[in-house]
Amino acid sequence: MSYRFRQAMCNEAFNRWPFADACQAMRKAGYEGIEIAPFTLAEDPATITAAQRREYRNTMESAGLKFVGLHWLMISPKGLHVTTPDIALREKSWTHIRSLIDLCADLGPGGIMVFGSPAQRAATGGSTPAEATRRYIDGLASVAPHALERGVTALVEALPRGQCDVVLTLQEAAGIVREIGSPAIRTMFDTHNAVDEVEPHAALVEKYFDVIRHVHVNEMDGGYPGTGNYDFRPVLEKLRRRGYGGWVSLEAFDFKPGAEKIANDSLRYLEARISELPS
Repeated sequence: MSYRFRQAMCNEAFNRWPFADACQAMRKAGYEGIEIAPFTLAEDPATITAAQRREYRNTMESAGLKFVGLHWLMISPKGLHVTTPDIALREKSWTHIRSLIDLCADLGPGGIMVFGSPAQRAATGGSTPAEATRRYIDGLASVAPHALERGVTALVEALPRGQCDVVLTLQEAAGIVREIGSPAIRTMFDTHNAVDEVEPHAALVEKYFDVIRHVHVNEMDGGYPGTGNYDFRPVLEKLRRRGYGGWVSLEAFDFKPGAEKIANDSLRYLEARISELPS
């Protein structure tokens, strides 16, 4: 059987839609998976009951979608911060991450958690970026056993300097993965967030392929694929040649065109680029 990318979509473009309708629209567009921002389900995801979690899971399955995982982990509840020198707040914030691990596991098997959250991990309270980074690593290491037990993989997402000052490159992210040494902690590649990387993106994917478990696609300005001039083909070709088995997930930030247009146009554009790859 020939290689085929597994494509998913992040759900916040459909945030104002009933969840079931959003799932149906994504599947109709041709996506196989759904990646969920927890704030679209509840202000405090820890309050989502077991019955509600089963209902969300059944809704996805009924629509023919597979649950991919979670992202935008710390939008709500407000005020959380995982690297603050305030010990009580830091512990509360990592408790939130543990709750999200449980939510991720309850929504479907083998889920990933994309740990971006720039405002909630950046150096604050007089800390240096190095001190904040150490707290971030220690926090990830502390939740790794729980993630492993629940079958969830937390992904360290490198962010550009304009967003954050903790973990700015894929090299740093991969270093954290290797320092922690748990199969429950890995990294991912995001085309938009790799804007500050100095190496070609395909070369980065090749270099760190062994610890990359997820891919986000979007234009460098945050638009959906096809609205800018990013050439997705080198990265897609590298992933295909390496036999990448994870998801390629659309994450757009500009929702003005409308959720259905974003979903359909993005997938058609990426399918066209994939068809152009050398055999």
